[in-house]
Amino acid sequence: MDRNDILSWTSDFPAKPGVYLFYSQDFPIYIGKAVNLRSRIRSYTDPISPRIQQMVQKADRIDISITNTETQALLLEANLIKCHAPKYNVRLRDDKSYPLIQISNHAFPRIEVTRDPDTKAKVYGPFTDRKKVDETVKAIRETFGIRGCSDHKFSGRSRPCLDYDLGLCTAPCVDYISQDQYLLDVSSTEAFFHGATGTLLEPLLKKMDSSATNQQYEQAATLRDRIDAVRGLHGGGDAVQKHGESKTTDVLAVSIEGTHSIVSRFHIEKGMLLDREQHLLDTPDHSTPETVLSAFISQYYADRILPNNLVLSDRPHDSEIYTWLDSEHVEISTPTTGREAVLVEMALKNARQNFVPTDAILALQNSLSISKATRIEAFDISHSTGEDVVGSNVVFVDGYPEKSSYRRLKLKETNDDYSNMYDLLAWRADRSISGTDSRPVPDLLIVDGGSGQLNAALKALSDLKWDVPVIALKKPNDIIITPTGNQTWPSNASHLHLIQRIRDEAHRFALAYHRHLRDDVTTTLDSISGIGPELRKRLFQNFGSIDGIRRASVVELCGIQGIGKQTAMKLKNQL
Repeated sequence: MDRNDILSWTSDFPAKPGVYLFYSQDFPIYIGKAVNLRSRIRSYTDPISPRIQQMVQKADRIDISITNTETQALLLEANLIKCHAPKYNVRLRDDKSYPLIQISNHAFPRIEVTRDPDTKAKVYGPFTDRKKVDETVKAIRETFGIRGCSDHKFSGRSRPCLDYDLGLCTAPCVDYISQDQYLLDVSSTEAFFHGATGTLLEPLLKKMDSSATNQQYEQAATLRDRIDAVRGLHGGGDAVQKHGESKTTDVLAVSIEGTHSIVSRFHIEKGMLLDREQHLLDTPDHSTPETVLSAFISQYYADRILPNNLVLSDRPHDSEIYTWLDSEHVEISTPTTGREAVLVEMALKNARQNFVPTDAILALQNSLSISKATRIEAFDISHSTGEDVVGSNVVFVDGYPEKSSYRRLKLKETNDDYSNMYDLLAWRADRSISGTDSRPVPDLLIVDGGSGQLNAALKALSDLKWDVPVIALKKPNDIIITPTGNQTWPSNASHLHLIQRIRDEAHRFALAYHRHLRDDVTTTLDSISGIGPELRKRLFQNFGSIDGIRRASVVELCGIQGIGKQTAMKLKNQL
């Protein structure tokens, strides 16, 4: 597109506020906002930077969306950037919002923590402290037995899952509780969120007192912490935030390296630092801290509750940002002295330390004698002694996670880690070769394990004729195992830290999927005659797991209601 093309496109554009999109081959490559669409787009006839000039040359058409106000244009631009991730915009990659608690609109409603609530669910929040949210939901489930499972797990069951055994659910899936009684428990849960704190706190206080009286001090301490979390969530510093209820401050600082930026965010309430997080952004060349903060503020706060104050490391140049924030009564400052300046400096340090040094990727390439290590994929296996076997496949690009490209796979039930790794790598190779996987071919593969896992991966790649370099990272000393031999890198080497981080993410992702499926695992107790659902539940509540039951003595087992010496001996023998 050249100067004449732009003038032709804008000849009928209105002089009104709105959002404009430059397209190339039917895909948005740049999205912007304007007070005057016609005037703003015509300014691209004389691009102000090489980056913008390149964008204009690649564009083949322009589209617009008219809004009533500048603020509407600002928020629409932010949402469109999130949706389309255009190449020439600053883009917030690891976007997340405050957690919410929702109670679903099912015949037997479920309770869950979410950042993307269902439109038909009853939603409570947002909250600032995820740990307190999780503790409160667990307290609710232990007190009222509200299910937390997915619809898939809930339907068609013949026996309750482990949540019932652990006292987290009353098992409506197998009719252990009537629908009317279950809905009464749901009503009590909703009453708690509407202010009736006693519906939840009183049962917890009674349990804590009972545990202390029975000298079960560890359980009493756990209940005490849970009570503190519930009180804090409902009425303390982490309650639902609304304008005017308390002074809140967000401190934002930005650090830029190449085409990536990190914005560090500190969240402060009533003078207390309650939350710290970092956000990774894709930033075009020649971006400045001011432009990055403008993009971050508009995208991050487009669908979140704004703080009362924004304390920034750099002052955005975008006037529409100030118009919007002023209309929301948000104060902006860029302090140079005092406590707030110290907080900005802390946030800057946090932003800088989270960068992957560019020399880490170069050092990795040199150490492994490979031409490129821009795109790395890692694999790990998780299972319970051959049951519920799952594999993870995570992707890092330029040293940062690309979570939209993560994949996971349910594998066949076998307690053979080498066979499992072979199947996982063969699955990935086959999908790439057949074209069913649209992800680019990686520059390097990492498997979690030793020479056995590496050899299994190499055989899978050889059998499928997928030519991609692969290494293994072996615990506990994190030795790098390659097809040509082992390498030990210095413990402070940046490229070692990079592959450790990637390996750890593969492990986390595999473990999370395994836990997700774990409720459907049939335990060893199911094969022992005389152990019914109620007795199974008591065993899990007292000993916590199969391993806990296995370690218990005959005397301790006999202390469980319904277990005599004969049953205890049978448990010991079969476990």
